[in-house]
Amino acid sequence: MSAKTIKDGVWPTMITPFHTDGTIDYATLEKLVEWYVARGVSGMFAVCQSSEMFFLSLKERLELARTVVKLARGRVGVIASGHVAETIEDQIEEAKMMADTGVEAVVLISNRFARQNEGDDVFKKNLESFLAGIGEGTMLGFYECPAPYKRLLTPELMKFGVSTGRFAFLKDTSCRMGDIKAKLDAAKGSSFKLFNANAATLLESLKAGAAGYSGVMTNFHADLYSWICANWKAEPARAAELQNFLGLASTIEYQMYPVNAMYALRGEGLPINLMSRRLDASKFSESMRAEVDQLMGVSRVYSKQYK
Repeated sequence: MSAKTIKDGVWPTMITPFHTDGTIDYATLEKLVEWYVARGVSGMFAVCQSSEMFFLSLKERLELARTVVKLARGRVGVIASGHVAETIEDQIEEAKMMADTGVEAVVLISNRFARQNEGDDVFKKNLESFLAGIGEGTMLGFYECPAPYKRLLTPELMKFGVSTGRFAFLKDTSCRMGDIKAKLDAAKGSSFKLFNANAATLLESLKAGAAGYSGVMTNFHADLYSWICANWKAEPARAAELQNFLGLASTIEYQMYPVNAMYALRGEGLPINLMSRRLDASKFSESMRAEVDQLMGVSRVYSKQYK
């Protein structure tokens, strides 16, 4: 089995700040990196769906990852995806270039290896072809990205991925404890880690053996996720109380994400524009803003209590 791994804890799915003309705002990106680091995260997941990777050019995806690595300055880890190409040949070249940016691991999207109507046999065959074209020195992870469609890894595919010795972790988006436990069982005895993207099942998944959290709510209150991942064993009662808030708060995801996260971060003092390439930010209504303001008001109360 691969001895390579990434650190347990919290890995924010990074937002990409944009200027009003739609170009990437690297000055605000630097402030965003500092905001994450100050909140005790273990690392940052750059160039993911939260980063609007499907709406970035290859050049932008690579530059974004390279810049985040530079800004992190080794204080926390950096992993990145940007795995959007269609053909296996293009995916291999894309992954090689992403690995060259200096990221700790390249994260592969599970839906890239088979179409929605294709079975796990196609997935496995294409993954084998991909692995044959990638140097063994590159640490890899899986990400069950919801776009363009969500393909959850079956326990059998988990076992296969772990058996290759090439994969260190999975960002799980199943939102179901049955699936999470089955995947953890499939990886038992290896150094493979599972990071939960779902806030509502986080505490239960940590108890089952998950390594931490990597989800969109880190863009609202990353510090609270850092606390629960670090302290749930030592302070179970307080962790259970915090979990109740985190699960309820995560319903804000069903609003206009990532625009609402940009708005929340602006309330945190970051000079971030409400600019998205994926969504029309003009539809972020007054009521939506009030909902985020009120959520963040309660969140700050918890942040004072959980330090």
